[in-house]
Amino acid sequence: MRWIVRWVLGAVALLVVAHFVPGFYVRNFWWALVAAAVIGLVNSTLGLLAKVLTFPLIILTLGIFWLVINALMLLLASAIVPGFHISGFWPALWGAILLALLHMVLGCLVPEKRRRREE
Repeated sequence: MRWIVRWVLGAVALLVVAHFVPGFYVRNFWWALVAAAVIGLVNSTLGLLAKVLTFPLIILTLGIFWLVINALMLLLASAIVPGFHISGFWPALWGAILLALLHMVLGCLVPEKRRRREE
């Protein structure tokens, strides 16, 4: 159930970013849901591989390069999803920054899974 809430919040975050970042376009909520799923899949596969391979550069730049990788993953997702378009690298970078901030804030809305106390 939590993953559905996170998925919907990710789609809402994409719509918010599309509202504030010029060059970042999402057609409607349906395409935001599809884009959120594709971004999740791209980040969990290629994004993970890219972050592992560029780990020394991420350390050297104190984590700033992490945003560049996220922007590239957003561009890749926009090439896959027809109703989601990013017009270049800079809108993708600003979108990655704003998405990171929104995910931090929206992550507080989803409660952590509680463990049962063993007595």
